[in-house]
Amino acid sequence: MKKLTVALLVVLSLIPVCLFAGGSGETTADEGGYRIALIIENTIDDKGWCQSMYEGLVGAQEKLPGAFTFEYSEKMTTVDSESIARQYIADGFDLIIAHGSQYKNMVADLAAEFPDVSFAFGTSSEIIADNVFTYMPESEETGYLSGIIAGLLTKTGNIGLVGPVDSGDAARYNRGFILGVESVNPDAKVNVAYTGSFSDYVKSAELATTQINAGADVLTGSSQQAIGALRACAEYDDVLWVGQDLAQLDTPEGQAKCVSAGGYNYTAVVVGLVEALDAGQTGGVCIPMNFNNDGFVFDYNPALSDLVTDEIRAKVDEALASFRANAGVLANWADVQI
Repeated sequence: MKKLTVALLVVLSLIPVCLFAGGSGETTADEGGYRIALIIENTIDDKGWCQSMYEGLVGAQEKLPGAFTFEYSEKMTTVDSESIARQYIADGFDLIIAHGSQYKNMVADLAAEFPDVSFAFGTSSEIIADNVFTYMPESEETGYLSGIIAGLLTKTGNIGLVGPVDSGDAARYNRGFILGVESVNPDAKVNVAYTGSFSDYVKSAELATTQINAGADVLTGSSQQAIGALRACAEYDDVLWVGQDLAQLDTPEGQAKCVSAGGYNYTAVVVGLVEALDAGQTGGVCIPMNFNNDGFVFDYNPALSDLVTDEIRAKVDEALASFRANAGVLANWADVQI
């Protein structure tokens, strides 16, 4: 497969310059492949939310060679997103993925105006139109694995969690994390704090520092804002991190502090979207992500393998086997009070 190409597009001064990445050169719309556009709030290398979806598109191209090409726009605020989405529509794109629940209103408005174009946004399980797909990571599962590890690693019994907001897949991750901690260490305390933003690294670092100073020795967090908290952990010798994205294992801070990480495999979502389009479905369904449908991945940091005891591995393996065998194992996640 040829490398994705990158070009610059300036949209009549309505938006800042945006980067686009073309799909595989082996397939074009003229040859029958779908044209897919991705709109993201941050960048494709943010070690979190946006990078995961970008990599999902690349992975889906490898699984479905010739099925689609794609382009993307980075750093799209909710205001900017409508302008670029309209440009994609005018250019004849078949599917526009607005990767974030903050784009819901924009998607709903454009879907009503352009019923022949398909849209997708997440995370959400809400069905808002016949030409809108949604996708929902059941991230209580990845949170549960992180919780097991944190509960067995903590020496102080004080664990920190820095989240963006208490909604969507972040809320599910947080509650799954608490369930995981409780399953192995019911006496441990999980302190939860929110930045109120998916990309506020500074606030995330501040909250993590406060939790560490209050005695937390293992922390976690979700979305790209969590990178700030991970960086804060790197400033302390006796503090560890359990991650929500595998990309965190590749950062300098992650290599030193991140014991393990779950991650989203958006390839499963993109393949599902393309297969739905092939079947004549233009929207109206929610595509779940879980270990059962390979929507999640999980791994340990080899540099910190000495911290992963036989007990930790056994507990994690047991939970993973359960998740892979059946979807919806943690159906009680919403009952957790924070």
